[in-house]
Amino acid sequence: MATAAQGPLSLLWGWLWSERFWLPQNVSWADLEGPADGYGYPRGRHILSVFPLAAGIFFVRLLFERFIAKPCALHIGIEDSGPYQAQPNAILEKVFVSITKYPDKKRLEGLSKQLDWNVQKIQCWFRHRRNQDKPPTLTKFCESMWRFTFYLCIFCYGIRFLWSSPWFWDIRQCWHNYPFQPLSSGLYYYYIMELAFYWSLMFSQFTDIKRKDFLIMFVHHLVTIGLISFSYINNMVRAGTLIMCLHDVSDFLLEAAKLANYAKYQRLCDTLFVIFSAVFMVTRLGIYPFCFSVLFYSIFANRTQEPYCPAFTLACADLLWTLIGPLLPHTVFLARSDPDSEYPTRLASGFFDSSLRNSPNFMPK
Repeated sequence: MATAAQGPLSLLWGWLWSERFWLPQNVSWADLEGPADGYGYPRGRHILSVFPLAAGIFFVRLLFERFIAKPCALHIGIEDSGPYQAQPNAILEKVFVSITKYPDKKRLEGLSKQLDWNVQKIQCWFRHRRNQDKPPTLTKFCESMWRFTFYLCIFCYGIRFLWSSPWFWDIRQCWHNYPFQPLSSGLYYYYIMELAFYWSLMFSQFTDIKRKDFLIMFVHHLVTIGLISFSYINNMVRAGTLIMCLHDVSDFLLEAAKLANYAKYQRLCDTLFVIFSAVFMVTRLGIYPFCFSVLFYSIFANRTQEPYCPAFTLACADLLWTLIGPLLPHTVFLARSDPDSEYPTRLASGFFDSSLRNSPNFMPK
């Protein structure tokens, strides 16, 4: 039985690490086991150092949120208190827990007769009860401030490192003498730090605020970790650093817009979101797919007779990430009930909903 199971697994493993797919002609994985300058060539065992580093990042995050983010939040007027508690009522609580959190008109009228409450009071109770399950703004602010700080710092480090790298100015250098491209200390630290951060997000997602897009973000982090790990093991690190920096440039802008939203600086939030939207579109739907993916295919296909699939996979993911929100008919409703979701289109919906709410014809719930 074990032997029978090893057959398909061996076949899958051999296909996954096919030298014909990943490496140029007449190059094997054994060739990369030899010595090289600096940190040598990337090895799979280097990935193991990510896990203690991810735990360290998570510990630093806890200290940051407690001693830096929280005082900042309190200083700008975010209160350290939970939402308004709904008045205890066994009948309404049973309906809320067992039947629906959003009762329709018919149910509201029935509850009104049963409790001798007017409909507006019951609607107010359900609204307070829904808000009661939401985490306080202070907690959300601290989480976003941590992500903003890391994204900004890693982006600045990436720009500083890439500025002196030849492949930043000439993308063709990504494949010069590939795969015999030794690691430098700066490149190694950049890659491992990015990978460790996303592993820490994977761990902390189970302890952070539970959002409606939990599964989407879980898959996002999983795919990101897979792409970074594969590109490192296959020594595609030069191209990988460019892609990571290109994606990091919009992340800290999104978190900055969320911070402004939590602090109730609406104009600043709207301005940051417009900037974020422009940067996101230009970098992920402009520069990346049209400059990188096409060039990767034209250069890399000549060396391996296979397209550089991860580049196209990520480009498709960016396109889907941008379009998925507006294609959902209830996106605006989700943004109003949970405006702090992770993916960008939810914030877009919150922005447009804010504009609607400020219009003279808007009638509040």
